[in-house]
Amino acid sequence: MLRLLSQSVLVTLVVIAGLLAVTRGSGARQGNADQAANTRLAAAHNAFGFKLFSALRGEPGTENLFISPSSVAFALAMTWNGAAGPTRESMSRALELGGMDLDQVNQASLSLKTALGQADPTVELHIANSLWAKQGLEFKPDFMERNRQFFKAEVTELSFSDPGATARINNWVSQNTSGKIDKIIDRIDSNSILFLINAIYFKGKWTIKFQQEQTTQRPFTLASGTEKQVPMMRQAGEYQYVETPDFQAISLPYGNKRWNLRVFLPSANRNLSQFLESLTASNWDSWMRSFRKREGEILLPRFRVEYEKELNEALKALGMNDAFDQSRADFSAMIQSAERAFINQVKHRTFVEVNEEGTEAAASTSVGVSVTSYQEPTPPFRMEVNRPFFCAIRDDQSGALLFLGAIGNPK
Repeated sequence: MLRLLSQSVLVTLVVIAGLLAVTRGSGARQGNADQAANTRLAAAHNAFGFKLFSALRGEPGTENLFISPSSVAFALAMTWNGAAGPTRESMSRALELGGMDLDQVNQASLSLKTALGQADPTVELHIANSLWAKQGLEFKPDFMERNRQFFKAEVTELSFSDPGATARINNWVSQNTSGKIDKIIDRIDSNSILFLINAIYFKGKWTIKFQQEQTTQRPFTLASGTEKQVPMMRQAGEYQYVETPDFQAISLPYGNKRWNLRVFLPSANRNLSQFLESLTASNWDSWMRSFRKREGEILLPRFRVEYEKELNEALKALGMNDAFDQSRADFSAMIQSAERAFINQVKHRTFVEVNEEGTEAAASTSVGVSVTSYQEPTPPFRMEVNRPFFCAIRDDQSGALLFLGAIGNPK
């Protein structure tokens, strides 16, 4: 009999996205400590998300890139709970945890997940976690209990040799993404011992819906210079807006305005790749402080994107090499075994659809700045998103970015 020298930990991330509508906040009685923890962890997720986005965006043949930093970060945080030594340290750096210890990360994860899920009762936002453990193996009780307690993970012991095991995991994914993602696993490798899965489903309606009769076919210029006709939605009103020599940007709110879609359109003399070079956590924070109320008109294409990617190489590029190396990985806080566990796959899949009603996707401090002195009236802006653009779904209270997307070819 061949004795396995190592076991593999398969981390699978599943996301379905929909633009959301939000209420005023997660509750007036939420303590300052919880709010501070939420903001700190959301900032870490965002910084990690920008790095991951940058690592993925240069890959050839990718017209549309759409990821959920929150989904990837939650799933990796569950895995991080089982890491030790240099493996945990390198994961901490990659996840931008900034010196937060295990208890702080876990408490903040629970607080942020709860706050986002309760943000707006008129918006469907469902964040679910699950662990699927190979039957017969002994996992550290503390590892399992922390994931149950702080990530509200459903923990299931499963015979991976059972022909129905794959279908059972995929059914869970489908149920937690309202059927938008019906399969994440094709087969279970004989060395796999654990699947850690995060699923996010988001569906929200615009605060003010786009009128369908205003939607017309208009040209959209691809990065190649080719023009195509797309259904372009149109709306006019007062929006949070910012314009610089490099881009125009608008905030389109959902529901009670806590959640919004931020759309960034590079200037005509710049392209999306050039804009994305400047997309960093510090620049993002500066841009968020620059939005002001302004009258104007927005033309935005309807679009639907499905994205699927194995994230192994991108995460290695962020410094997580040890976690994927079967000779160096240390997940001794996860499994009680002399054999070495390592991550063999991180898989991420997303879906988003934006239309006149709102957004469906498988993520309150106001960004408006009060004016205390007289300003010259500004003319109404016109923003026609007729070339590749960047977008993000943001919670204005915590600053959390549920989704990031670069749309080069709306379909």
